[in-house]
Amino acid sequence: MGVAHAESYVVDSGHTFPVFEVEHFTFSIQRGLFTKTAGTIEYDAASRKVSADITIDAASVEMGLDERNKVMRSDKFLNADKFPAIHFVIPEFQLSDVVKVNFIPGNLTLLGVTKPVTLAVQISCGKHPVLLHEVCGANIEATIKRSDFGMNYGLPGIGDEINIITPVEAIKAVKASH
Repeated sequence: MGVAHAESYVVDSGHTFPVFEVEHFTFSIQRGLFTKTAGTIEYDAASRKVSADITIDAASVEMGLDERNKVMRSDKFLNADKFPAIHFVIPEFQLSDVVKVNFIPGNLTLLGVTKPVTLAVQISCGKHPVLLHEVCGANIEATIKRSDFGMNYGLPGIGDEINIITPVEAIKAVKASH
């Protein structure tokens, strides 16, 4: 990362919960989320350039049932013991002034495999009315094929396409005074 005159924002894990959706034997769409995230967003308000580095704790997957959570953490799906982190990187990107949704190239690392992804991103920055700090928020969406990352268990009954919907909020980092 390295947006020239950017301010750093630290991901607020209390407001950043990546959600995923997958088709389940054509009967329904099942959803899950991750409860532990970390990372930074670099944003230059003058140039409207942004970059981001976000890490998701694979073991924090939550499907609503303990048994399903264990299966999701196992080597059948996330293999969280061997690959504890899911990693999103958005290299420096120039945001558009004329569109609400920017389509940003990024990279996703899942199960130790890094692949390019296109992220649909809406970004809004400003002073938070309650925290009274500068905050950047984003809504990020992408669709991936899990088989591209070697996650093949249950195919084709459990869908290959995974929709990822990630709300992100990040608080402007306080610069240390010397």
